[in-house]
Amino acid sequence: MVEAVKPNQQNTKNFDTVKRIALFILLFVVAISLKAQYSAIRIETHGEGSPVILLPGFTCPASVWDSTIVNLKGSYQYIKVTYAGFDGVPAVDMPWYPKLAAYIQRYITDNQLTNITLIGHSMGGNLAIDIAASVGDRVSKMVLVDAIPCMRELMMPGVPANSLQYDSPYNNQMLQMPSEGFQQMAGGMATNMTSRTDKVEMLTSWILASDRKTYVYGFTDLLKQDLRDTLKSVTAKTLVIGASFPTAEQVKGVFEAQYANLSNKQITIAPANCRHFVMFDAADWFYNQLNTFLE
Repeated sequence: MVEAVKPNQQNTKNFDTVKRIALFILLFVVAISLKAQYSAIRIETHGEGSPVILLPGFTCPASVWDSTIVNLKGSYQYIKVTYAGFDGVPAVDMPWYPKLAAYIQRYITDNQLTNITLIGHSMGGNLAIDIAASVGDRVSKMVLVDAIPCMRELMMPGVPANSLQYDSPYNNQMLQMPSEGFQQMAGGMATNMTSRTDKVEMLTSWILASDRKTYVYGFTDLLKQDLRDTLKSVTAKTLVIGASFPTAEQVKGVFEAQYANLSNKQITIAPANCRHFVMFDAADWFYNQLNTFLE
């Protein structure tokens, strides 16, 4: 009888070591690939249930939604997004806004997400509209918090998008502004965006922490957006929440005009003295609106 050949123990150990190294390299390559794949955004997830994607406003980190998450009823998978150039996320080349929208859409399709709720504040609302129009019935509900489909029409009526360029006197002035002047400007902006004086320092710090080029050129990208026609392609049930400043009547008129092309919507205006950060200025009212809509 021929004796079975026994494998050399040392060779087996060597082979196992090679396999472990190969697996480590594979996982490392995959991790680097995924990081590059979503390089314009940082994603944080927790919880289980239907996905809720939370999109902050300009310069804001994902943590702007933390109190909202705590006060939401029901079981959800929370997907918080932070944008390149803000809150320590490395900046990316321009154009900036289209990359954010593309990467979020890719994340949704890569992870085969369905029955999605999008919650977007300010610029995050613009991204929510773009995403809902692109991924179709994957998005079932959408909450837009003080978001305007075409900011340019309010801030500079009649100015065409193609007239806005990165290289402009205003942008160059902003890029060259000394730190002290930029800090004063940031503080003034923060003061105007909330009636909560205890939140002003935090909002100011978010602006100051932003990459200056992203802050300047990214806002140019944002001003170029006109999503009023895009709204025609959105089928998700939508709650539009507007701040009440300067008056509820003025704001409601603006929102009804801007969202005229959105069919399945409900527009509601926050209580008096509520500014841009509705989730801070009218927190309990905001949570109630959100929970009622989601339930």
